[in-house]
This record gives sequence, C-alpha cells and structure tokens, in this order.
Amino acid sequence: MDRGAFFGGTWCAAADWFGAHPLEKGYRFRLWAPHARAVSLAGDFSGWEPMEMTCRDGVWECVAEEARAYDSYKFCLTQADGKRVWKADPYAFHTATRPQTDSKLAPLDYAWQDEAWQRSLAEKPLLERPLNIYEVHLGSWRRYADGSPFDYRKLADELAEYVSDMGYTAVELMPVTEYPLDASWGYQCTGYFAPTSRYGTPKEFMEFVDRFHQAGIGVIIDWVPAHFPKDACGLYRYDGGPCYEYADPRKGEHYEWGTCVFDYARPEVRSFLISNAMFWLEKYHVDGIRVDAVASMLYLDYNRRDGEWVPNQYGGKENLEAVDFLKKLNEAVFASYPKTMMIAEESTSWPLVSRPTSMGGLGFNYKWNMGWMNDMLRYMSLDPLARKYNHDNLTFSFFYAFSENYVLPISHDEVVHGKGSLINKMPGEYEDKFASVRTFLGYMMAHPGKKLLFMGCEFGQFKEWDFESGLDWLLLDYESHRMLKHFVGSLNHFYLENPPLWENDFSWEGFSWIAHDDYTQSVICFRRIDHNGNELIAVCNFNPVRRDNYRIGVPVHGVYTEVFNTDAAEFGGGGILNGTLDSELKPMHGLEQSLSLTLPPLSVLYFKLKKAKPVRKASAPWEKKPAASRSKSSAAGKKSAAKKADGQAGSPE
Repeated sequence: MDRGAFFGGTWCAAADWFGAHPLEKGYRFRLWAPHARAVSLAGDFSGWEPMEMTCRDGVWECVAEEARAYDSYKFCLTQADGKRVWKADPYAFHTATRPQTDSKLAPLDYAWQDEAWQRSLAEKPLLERPLNIYEVHLGSWRRYADGSPFDYRKLADELAEYVSDMGYTAVELMPVTEYPLDASWGYQCTGYFAPTSRYGTPKEFMEFVDRFHQAGIGVIIDWVPAHFPKDACGLYRYDGGPCYEYADPRKGEHYEWGTCVFDYARPEVRSFLISNAMFWLEKYHVDGIRVDAVASMLYLDYNRRDGEWVPNQYGGKENLEAVDFLKKLNEAVFASYPKTMMIAEESTSWPLVSRPTSMGGLGFNYKWNMGWMNDMLRYMSLDPLARKYNHDNLTFSFFYAFSENYVLPISHDEVVHGKGSLINKMPGEYEDKFASVRTFLGYMMAHPGKKLLFMGCEFGQFKEWDFESGLDWLLLDYESHRMLKHFVGSLNHFYLENPPLWENDFSWEGFSWIAHDDYTQSVICFRRIDHNGNELIAVCNFNPVRRDNYRIGVPVHGVYTEVFNTDAAEFGGGGILNGTLDSELKPMHGLEQSLSLTLPPLSVLYFKLKKAKPVRKASAPWEKKPAASRSKSSAAGKKSAAKKADGQAGSPE
C-alpha cells in the first residue's frame, strides 16, 4: 500500500490493495473504515459467521483461506455508538443481483484480443477523428420474447454488429456500475468497481468490450462521481459517521435527488474516485468516461435555496475542492491513458471545461453542448411558420461552437419524463415528422462538434423511452420507419467518409458561413473544411416549402455535385434532387460565384466541388483589347456606319 498517496489523495491504484484479492490459498480482505470500533468479515466461506479483522490507521484486514471465486460476502461494522451494520465492500469487483446486496468474489483475469484496436488509436489525434456515439441503456435496447433483458454476451453478439452496420464509431453505456434500483437507470450507484450483475459477470463484461473493439467500435461508460444513494448497504455513513460524504448536509446532500455528495476535500475519497476511473480504463479497456452531473459538483448552490448552502472561503458559490478534484482526475487519466475520451456533462457557462489544466481549464477533452440541444429541440418543435421569429435558436450555437470541444447530444434525458420522443417533438402530419427528423439530423451532422444520438431515435421510436421494456423494433415492419433507419445509417456512413465533417471540428478553420440571415425563409448554408482544404457545403431548409432558383454563393468556379440529399426517395422524401450544377459568375453572399438550387421542403443538402474551372471575367470598357480584336471591331464599326448611311441599319442582310 502506498499510504502516503492514499492518505494524500493521489493514489490511482487503490483497488489493487483494498477489497478482496486472491492468494495462493483463499483471499485477503482490506477495508478503510476509520470511525469503526470493530469490523468483521462474513460470507459463504465462513457459513456467514463473522471473522474478526485487525486495524492499522483505519485500514482493516484479514485473510479467509476458505474463500473461493464467486462466494458472497459482507463486512459487519461496529459503529462508535455500538450499533452493528452490514455493509457491502466499496471496492468489490462483483455483486449479487438485486434485490440482494452482497459483494461477491470475482477474478479479473482475461485474455484480451483488442491489440489491433489499441494500435489504431495512435493513427490520428483524438480530436481529429470521427466520433459518432450511439447511447444505449443495456437493459432496454432489445429483450427476449419473455421480456427479460439480454446478457453481456448476447448484447455483444447483436449490439456490436448493429452499431457497426449503422456507421457509429462508439457506444456510450448508461451506468453499468452496480446499482440497486432499476428506476435510477444506474445513476444511483452502490458498487463503483463492479459492472452490474444484471447482465453477467465481470469477465463477460470484459468480453463485451473486447468484442466491440474487434468490431472497430469504442466503448464509453457513464460515471457518477457527483453523488451516491443512501442505501444501507452502500457508502452512506459507511462506518457510522460521514466517511465518503461531507459532514455538513448543506454540502453533503442533494435534497432534490435524495443522495449524498462525495467529500472532495477528503484525500481518501479522492483516492477512491480517481482509482475507480483508472480501474475501468485499465481492467476493462474502456475508451472514454462521460462524467455525469459535473455542474452539480462545481457549484455549492446547485439546486439549493438560500440558507441551504455554504459559500466557499472567498464568499463564492464555486466548490473549489470539486474543481481541484476534477483537475487532478483528468491529469491522472491523461498521464496514463492519453487517448481517453473524458467527457463532461456540464450545462453552465463555466469556462474552459474542455481545456487542459495547464491553460486553467478543468482538463476534460470534450463537453456536452447542452445549450445547442435545448435551442434546437425548441426550434424544431415550433410550427415552421413561427421559426422565422426564432431564427437565433438555429444560429446562435455557431458563434460559440469553438469555445469548447463540444459533443452535440440528443440523449436519454431528452426522451423521458413527458418530453416526448425525438420524432414526436416534430410538428405537422405523419410524413412531416419524418422529414423534420431527417432535416434535423442532416443539419446536426454538418454542425461543428462530435455527435451523440440515443437508441431508438434512429428508426423513429414514437413513444418515450421506457427502461422497463425494449425498444419498439416492430416499427420496422412499417416502410417509413425502415426508410428512416436506412437514412440514419446512410448519413452516418457519409459522415465517416467525409473528413470535412469531423477533422477540423474545434476551430474556425473548419467552418465558414455562406449565409445565416435568411430568417424569413428559415434557410442557412455554410461550409465545412478539412485540413487539406477539401470542402463540403451544407444547405438547410427548415420550412416545409419548396424553394426554386434559390441562389447561394460558392467559393470556387466549377462544377458542383449534390452528394447527399435528405429528401431522396430512398429515405422517404419527395425525390427533389439537384444533381450536378455549374457555378455562375453572379456574385452572392460576398462570393463572386454562385449556384442556383432547388431546395426541397424540410431538407438538408450537401454539395462538393467536382471540378474547378478557370474564372473568365468580362472585360471592363477601359481595358485595352488585343490588336486583332481592335481591328475586327473597327471593321465592324465601319460596316455598321455604312449601313446607317444607306438607311439599312437594323434590316436583314
């Protein structure tokens, strides 16, 4: 044990010491419980008779020679007031399946076969790679006919193939850290080091990740260091007093959620949390960690009324201890795993969330763009006739798009609690809703930033997401839903094949407006540009009106090809296409060349320059003409004058 690091809050490998670890005979158990008067261990291996543990510096230890893999166990703690409580192991690698709360012994040895995947991560800088995330709740993606959820192996068989075929680059799993209450979706965790046993064993989850890597798909997990529940078996008042949580309830509780806040000032708690993040990267080879509810960590007054929070030492509302913890967390992760995606779900204007700590940032490399999400879902839900009065909802995000490294999220939070599914947010008749979803996703794919879409949105799930049942896959029996799924898959693959859409996501060098001010017709158009100067032009019509002879400026004289159209008949659209077009020397939008387009109702069109042509400008009157040209012109003039003299000007020869 690195006691200095653990008690100093910097130990990144606490799980290698605490918890249960195999010996040549049996297992050794260790537990941090500084306030306990006594601690004993009991489990299957002891017939649930308590075995006394010895203590040094608040760390309790014993060996159980009869312990075997997959035995259940718990700790019995005698608190300062003499009360005895049974607790699960905070560092347990496996747990019994709810409603049972026992910890379980589990080996973590596994023969990984993802070497090719790991090598591929070094081929290109992380931020310059495509990232298109499919967010999944494992228990409700797909289920057996009897309603039971798939296990890790069945999910690996079907989900990995589905995600790959659909053209996504990564899955994001809603929390798989063990949790007792299904309705919390995993966000009230009791087993931070244990993948939930609902779907299998730790080794089976390792195989799940491995199979995704072999299919070329990254795996991101949701992680919840912001709070934990008050379940009796868990971290709450673990040894009889505040241990993992702040002692002062004004800092240590989220009253609205009924949960406790980690004490980020306590070194042992920081070591626990940092070690936990590192554990998932090391033992399970996950590629990214999306940190939940970062805003609730940063602000002392988060969801609290006056009198329910304590200002920091400077009188401010910032939780300086949490800020420091997040910086140390990200520094530790990137020091050992530099290709990791550290993604903050942060909904405020806190500056530099996705900038390195050396620049004064929090150290994440991505941040969810919650402002974009709220603005666009509001905009898309409006009657199209009202959109011209809300054009700023459509355009505002572009003006701050490069202040952070953004992920554009349409997540589970947007399709629950009466908010309606994505397709049901769209106004109009049945066909209009599908056209609006295609338009929204086409625009989203061209907008700077990485992408995230929640499961079911890709085929038009009409009802809200329900964690207790599988997605409505029967909808694919209907042509409109099949066509929408085909559209999303085609759009995803188009995204992968076109670097202008992802290579330069976080700089003005990768984006240029053509026109953002046509609010009366609800049309915007812009350019996306990769590192080699290759361009893609996006034209977005958010009105259910066809626009003929709609002219846009283009940067180069030449032949342009429409390479993707959300209104294509194969996607369920009207089939109004533009094909190949020559630019004209007609200035528009500050550019000398322009194209005349037909914009289908509710559509997004992508264009590429197929062939550049030399620009031929008409000569100005004062420019000197070549001699031959002057001679010809002079002769023509004399002939014309002669005709006029004969009274024959303008008559046929």
